[in-house]
Amino acid sequence: MINAYAAMSPGEALTPYSFDPGTLGENEVEITVKYCGICHSDISMIDNDWELSSYPLVAGHEVVGEIAQIGSAVSGFKVGQKVGLGWISDFCEQCDECHTGDENLCADLTGTIVGHHGGFADKVRANANSVIALPEGIDLKTAGPLLCGGITVFNPLVQFGIKPTDKVAVIGIGGLGHMALQFLNAWGCEITAFTSESKKQEAIDMGAHYAVNSRDEAELSSLAGKFDLILSTVNVKLDWNLFLSKLKPRGRLVFVGATLDPLDVMVPNLIEGQKTISGSDTGSIKTISTMLNFAQRHGVKPVIERYPFEKINEAIDKLREGDVRYRIVLEY
Repeated sequence: MINAYAAMSPGEALTPYSFDPGTLGENEVEITVKYCGICHSDISMIDNDWELSSYPLVAGHEVVGEIAQIGSAVSGFKVGQKVGLGWISDFCEQCDECHTGDENLCADLTGTIVGHHGGFADKVRANANSVIALPEGIDLKTAGPLLCGGITVFNPLVQFGIKPTDKVAVIGIGGLGHMALQFLNAWGCEITAFTSESKKQEAIDMGAHYAVNSRDEAELSSLAGKFDLILSTVNVKLDWNLFLSKLKPRGRLVFVGATLDPLDVMVPNLIEGQKTISGSDTGSIKTISTMLNFAQRHGVKPVIERYPFEKINEAIDKLREGDVRYRIVLEY
């Protein structure tokens, strides 16, 4: 049996839930969960914000643990090995995207918490193709948030060819943004943080070279045409035309925060300067492995608050209130 914490209907507090996962599939790996981060996407799934949820719902997709069982057809892993599991728990391996190393874009992938029980449990299962070997010596306590939030802000650097000489701005210094600052600093970019007045020094301490109060018109007015990339990590509606004006010609505004409001953008603001708007979420398994090794080499670590699993509802409530610095990790 697997012992988990599940939402039984949208928005409910999680309750203990046990289920029989059946016989381990020949291509599956069973992981004993040691740590699991809580992400805003978990709350979106618990609340059915995206209309993807089925109940009982066991969330949790920032899993760090060790292999407990290996399916008969699995190679390359061993029992006791330290591994991670992020947003993806399987993909088809047959489509063009899978064949070209973009399995995160597979139309037939299985999400770890979409129609599948995730890591808010003592064990979780996944296809071995989605399980990630952790670098030797990585801090297991802080590795979980890298598997979702970390790759979310790292993937655009790879996909859009960001250079160490580029000037990059990050909107929102929270669960995603604070990791973006660290990655970009290690990447070599000049970084500006768009944040609140109260978080300016924190942003500088975490790697930004400049911190700008995003509500101060005088500060914003001096930044026209400055950035090669603006990375938006927030999930609220902002004046996107204002931020487009801060891009250089051929600059790019990338959304990694899932704002649900339609974008109110004047097309001439894109045409002038050949500017681009993009979105990105997770990355391929190879890119996640690269990101973990990069983080290990450069000391990139999410700032975390730790909770025992039995206080999971208290932890979720704190995240709902936006009172976290900066990620929550559950631990057994």
